[in-house]
Amino acid sequence: MTGRPAAVVRMADAGDLYVSWRWDGDSAPPGIAVLPGAGIDAVVRDLAAALPDPRIPDRLEQALTTGAFAAPDTEYRLARDLSRALLPYDLAAQLHALYRRGVRPLIRLQPSPRVAQVPWEILAPDPAVRLLDIADIALLPPAGVVHGPNRRRRPWTASRHLPVVAVLDPRVPGFRADSALGSVLGRMDGTGPLAERIAAHLRTGRLRPEAGDAVTMFRRTDLDRTWLSQTLRGGASRLLYVGHVTAAAPESGQSENAELHLACTAETVGFAEPQRTHRPLSAKDLLLGTHTLDPRPVSGQDLWPIPGRVALIACESGGDSRFTEALGLVAAMITGGAELVTATRWPLPTDLAVHMFGQAGATPLQDAVCAVDAAHDAADPVRSLAQWQYDRLHAWRATGAVHDSPVLWSAPATFVA
Repeated sequence: MTGRPAAVVRMADAGDLYVSWRWDGDSAPPGIAVLPGAGIDAVVRDLAAALPDPRIPDRLEQALTTGAFAAPDTEYRLARDLSRALLPYDLAAQLHALYRRGVRPLIRLQPSPRVAQVPWEILAPDPAVRLLDIADIALLPPAGVVHGPNRRRRPWTASRHLPVVAVLDPRVPGFRADSALGSVLGRMDGTGPLAERIAAHLRTGRLRPEAGDAVTMFRRTDLDRTWLSQTLRGGASRLLYVGHVTAAAPESGQSENAELHLACTAETVGFAEPQRTHRPLSAKDLLLGTHTLDPRPVSGQDLWPIPGRVALIACESGGDSRFTEALGLVAAMITGGAELVTATRWPLPTDLAVHMFGQAGATPLQDAVCAVDAAHDAADPVRSLAQWQYDRLHAWRATGAVHDSPVLWSAPATFVA
């Protein structure tokens, strides 16, 4: 991600939205803008109304059939309104000048909590141009997390030869496959794009857990926090998690209560409250380990040494940015060792939901997992994922089909420490 212009853009809420930016190497003038808060609040409400929300009855059906992301014309209007409210004119002019010269910059963006769910890639400063067309976008974690005194660093370049740890739709104790914490991928038969990709990983001998075939990698009952600790301590280049995350409510102010659902039983020691016969692994666990829970405590960074690259493909796994004090799962992964984390901004529709309200046989969630996994094996994962999103944007423009909607492919965001 070097050798091209890069801008650092920071945002702060104070009634209005304050935006500052600077270009690395002073390649272009820096800038400051104050964006009217009322307009931002209105368009953020429109965005929220277009997103899936499992807490609201029929919201998923609405998101896929009648919401702003259900058709290209309504999606464009939302993207246009987001651009008008959130993209400062002077910054847009600088980006357009680079675009006309054929230069694709990198934007390193630190959004404020109010605009944390905005899919910046789809912003439309012009009917024929999206921000995704002219720049790559990475999110910045808070400086306090990146420079935290307890943070470990495990550069991917030094560990890329190590195993890939994959936790794929684990069985959550006490929850049936069709329940709230049930299967997110559905029954795998070895023929879909994700199973084929996992089979290719297995042939390299680098995938953990080891398995005889791809199908047995999914819906396992043995992938709990103890297994994860032992496996990560054995060395890893990447962590790929596909499953459930329960995000803490932003109004709680307790981002550390974000929960990752593994195959842990309720008897497992941890900070999260049990749910039926299951205890989630919380960001607080990853940060504190067994501090105050064991007479001989072990830090979270020692229990779960996080590899350099992490993918958390689960509902609102990237919810840290919605909090003033961001100590959720992304922060925990960076503190534990990650230099790059791809997570999602909002709840994701499953392939089953797309079959119900769109095209049978489409696999947009599996396709997204494959794209993120491939990006994390690339030299420039931000550029690789942006290319996939660019291709999906063009498919959406061409088909307007539910399975091509940005409601899924614009959800992932990559945080780079």
